[in-house]
Parts: sequence; C-alpha cells; structure tokens
Amino acid sequence: MTREFSLSNEIVLPVTPEEVWTAVATPEGQAAWFMSGHAVSPEAAEVWDPPKHLVIKAPEREDGSFDAYEYLIEGREGSTVLRFVHSGLIVGDGWPDEFEDMTSVGWRTYLHALREYLVHFPGRPAVYVEAEGPERSATWPGWEHFIASLGPTEVGDEVSLTVPGLPKQEGVVDIVMPGFVGIRTGDSLLRFHCRVPFGMTAAVAHHVYSLIDVDAYNAAWKEWLASAFG
Repeated sequence: MTREFSLSNEIVLPVTPEEVWTAVATPEGQAAWFMSGHAVSPEAAEVWDPPKHLVIKAPEREDGSFDAYEYLIEGREGSTVLRFVHSGLIVGDGWPDEFEDMTSVGWRTYLHALREYLVHFPGRPAVYVEAEGPERSATWPGWEHFIASLGPTEVGDEVSLTVPGLPKQEGVVDIVMPGFVGIRTGDSLLRFHCRVPFGMTAAVAHHVYSLIDVDAYNAAWKEWLASAFG
C-alpha cells in the first residue's frame, strides 16, 4: 500500500514572526517545544526564507517513504499566524488506519507546547529529556491506571509530582487530549504520551528551561515511570 498525506494546522501566537522563526528554525528553538536532534539549517532546508517560510524534508527511507515539514509564518497586528503542514508518502502496511487522525492530534499537542513556550518561557534556552515507560505501559489499562495515579487532570488543575532524584515537579495541567496530558511547571513543560495505538510504551518528554544533567533526568524519569506503571 502506498498513499500520500498532507496534514495542516494553524495557530495564532502573541509574539513576533522573528520569535516564531527562532523557535521553529533552530535546533535550540525546537528543543523548547518539539524535540532535539533535528537538522534545521539553511543547508538542510528545501525552502529557507526567514522569517516567513521554512520547508524541511526528512531523508527518504529505503522504501521510498518520506516526511516533509512546512512552516508558513505571517505577521499580523500584535501577533503571528503559523500555518504548519506535515506531508509525505507512506509505503507498506506499517501504519494503522488511524495514522492521520493520531498524527494530527500529535501536532496539535506540539503546537500547543510551542505557544506555551513562547508565552511563558520566551527566549529561555531549553534542555530536552525523554524517557520511555516499561512494557506494561503499552496497554490501555496501564495508561488508565497511570492517569488515575496523577490525580486531577483537567486543564487548570494543580499537580505535584515527586520524582526521586529530581526537584519536585509542581505546576498546572495545560493540555489534555486523548492519550496525552501536559503539565506546565515553573521552569518546564512536562508531556506524558500514550503510544498504545502504535504498539509502543508510554513516554515522558520534558522541556526544561534551565541547565540540568540530562542523563540524571533521563534515569530518574525512567525509574519513576517503571514505578508509576507498576
């Protein structure tokens, strides 16, 4: 099976086009809301027109499938509109039928994180940490048990997590979507992902806006997740 796809999202951000460009078009900016390790540079881009238009195409896989990411940035009075398009080609049966719906939800959570970063932590350097849960977290009952253990999980609820080896994680729930809960603390964004539809374990993504020991954070979160899904 081969199929093309194109998913679009639009978000209004109360900052300048230049601030949005820095967040989406630099590795440091992407670590603040998306993840680290992505090649973002004029050399890696198919279109590089700061601060208006960026297109990044990931390397084509052996089967011919690929992903492309387009950012269209438009300044308006006192704000900026970002239109994001994820397009590509899927080859084979490796993706579930719900691929487009799940991917669209995923991008909405990332773009929400972009807004949270630009509004609450503008210009602050970010350190990105991620950790995966144990095998038993790759089930819906495991995820539901985990969500119940977090306590109140409505947007605006206050949450306090004790993670051995880390500062106390205190903040408010800033987003809730199917299989996803986000918490904004005083110096970070915490994101918990359920990846059962992809046959994968749960994961935590932590965007920290201060200098930290990444390995120590990763180990602490991994141990905490193992306990939380016990």
